[in-house]
Amino acid sequence: MKTVKTMCARDCYDSCFILADVNDDGGLVSVKGDPDNPITQGFVCPRGKMDVSRVYKNRVLYPQIRIGNKPGRQFRRTDWNEALETISGKLQEVIKTHGRESVLLLDYSGNTGLLSEVYPHRLWNALGASRTDGAMCSKSGKTGLALHYGEYYGLQPESLLDRDLIVFWGFNAPVSSAHLWALALQARKQRGATIIAIDPRCSEAAKHADLHFQPKPGSDTALVMGICRILIQKNYLAHEFIEKYTLGFDKLEHEIMSWSPQRVETETGLDWNAVETIADLYGKSNMSATLMGIGLQKSINGADLVRAVSFIPALRGLHRGFFYSNSDAFFIDNNYIAGNSFSNLQPKTVSQVALSQRVRDGAFKFIFIYGMNPALTLPHQSAFRRGLSTDAFVVVHDTHWTGTADYADVVLPAPTFFEKQDIVVTWVHRHIRLSPRVIKPLGESRDEVWLMHELARKLGVQEQWVLADPWKELEKAFEGAFVDGTFQDLLAGKTLLLKLKPPDRYNTPSGKLEFYSSRALEMGIAPLPRHCPVKPGAGEFILLNSAVRNYTGTQFTESYGPIPAVVTINPADAARLKITGNGRVKLANDLGCVEVGVEISDAVPGGVLWMPRLSVCLDGKPMNDLTSPITQVIASGPTFNSTLVKLIV
Repeated sequence: MKTVKTMCARDCYDSCFILADVNDDGGLVSVKGDPDNPITQGFVCPRGKMDVSRVYKNRVLYPQIRIGNKPGRQFRRTDWNEALETISGKLQEVIKTHGRESVLLLDYSGNTGLLSEVYPHRLWNALGASRTDGAMCSKSGKTGLALHYGEYYGLQPESLLDRDLIVFWGFNAPVSSAHLWALALQARKQRGATIIAIDPRCSEAAKHADLHFQPKPGSDTALVMGICRILIQKNYLAHEFIEKYTLGFDKLEHEIMSWSPQRVETETGLDWNAVETIADLYGKSNMSATLMGIGLQKSINGADLVRAVSFIPALRGLHRGFFYSNSDAFFIDNNYIAGNSFSNLQPKTVSQVALSQRVRDGAFKFIFIYGMNPALTLPHQSAFRRGLSTDAFVVVHDTHWTGTADYADVVLPAPTFFEKQDIVVTWVHRHIRLSPRVIKPLGESRDEVWLMHELARKLGVQEQWVLADPWKELEKAFEGAFVDGTFQDLLAGKTLLLKLKPPDRYNTPSGKLEFYSSRALEMGIAPLPRHCPVKPGAGEFILLNSAVRNYTGTQFTESYGPIPAVVTINPADAARLKITGNGRVKLANDLGCVEVGVEISDAVPGGVLWMPRLSVCLDGKPMNDLTSPITQVIASGPTFNSTLVKLIV
């Protein structure tokens, strides 16, 4: 038995340091948390605990070529040479007949290793293939923050231990980030920190917080204005900080004071006393932390919600006293790794959120998919699946059989992060170490770099930056990135700290925190956050969705079974519609209709429904049949939590 130190590569807040035990036969036996990280603290989440079983279940082990109709899993096993010849031949034919823009690279963060996720872009840049803007998850919130702060990074998780007020705003941390939640609990135990949850749903965080406030979905900007009004009226403002480090407070103040208590109550559904309670806690706190969940920005005005919430700690005199994502806090050149500036072909970028309609309409004749399960995750699924079923040639490179593989013409086996060497850079904390290969690749799985290079050779790609040694290229991208070592130290197995950008750096035109954003004005975007409420029509509900404990995206259905297709409804709404528990109902809008189970609970307020994210419904249709491809104004982000549905008994 041997133990290998590595890092989890999933798209997760925590990016755990883990210890993988391997038996004498080379099999993965157990996965445990590694205490050699003050953030992840030696324990793993329920997903990590099930990695041992998931590695060996439902795997794609050999290259496969379709012999049956789509959708379905009628494939024949082939070898890598035939698979690559088929792919390269089709790719060359499509480029010659339809042009480079008709080739689409469709990828995301199913594995966040730099060689797994980022480096393979080099081939597609050289080919001039279209790609998406990657806006499905967090981009709108990041862009919203950057309008005011220049960059979107915030506080480091270690600092939670020094805070006396910790606010989880639209952030169900016990499920989504068990280790940030553990740090908050530690701060509460050791220094008496108060934990607040602000969430329309009574989530796990809300149940264990000291206080829970339930504003109407999408009304967070209105709540922020109410809180800031009280901060002004009670003289809780950090006047010297505002004068020295910020611009535009006078315009923000004018907007804030237009929000009367009555208006705030009407828009948020909260009593003014509740708003005052939140404001007083902020006003009396010397060191608060406001942690915003990625789900906060997944609504029609999501970017506005995020940038509005970020203003509260600034008014209290804290440099970046918020957290949303820290992926731009480090000095690592991801653009170099991806080769984004190396090609002269200037690939076309298309909206990821609005992609389904373009795929349905035949805009792409060749689609290469990796690190993503888009036949479940994209909005407007009926359009997307229809497009995959028609004249698009689809290649899927994945570790496991997925709903997307059911629409592939060629399926290629990929190794899990236990089966290859890589480097994972978290988007939360600064601790990093090498992720070595723990076990041999299963079946004939091949990693993303090998596949990129082999395809490049088949296609006759000559650019040296495509065929370059990936580890030497990573070393260049990490120059000056470490506090306490070198890239060679990292390869030798040493745990290192990444260098951080300073919290008082504001990369805006003025060099200050701009409450009233000059960049937004130039872009034709509202310079102050807007309140754009979601307004259900007669008989309509707002349908919210969020992650549940046992799943990362669509991963781990192999271990835990299907993501529950159950909608939660408030008891008063259930009584009015004569709905009883444990039954079935239909949810419908102009995009589709799905059948789901039902649970009655006051965890959701009246007029609101909640479902686990990315579930496949009881009639076999994805929940995302109901979600809209309409994008946000800022950075074209998703609007999942502004979905309106009718409930049919």
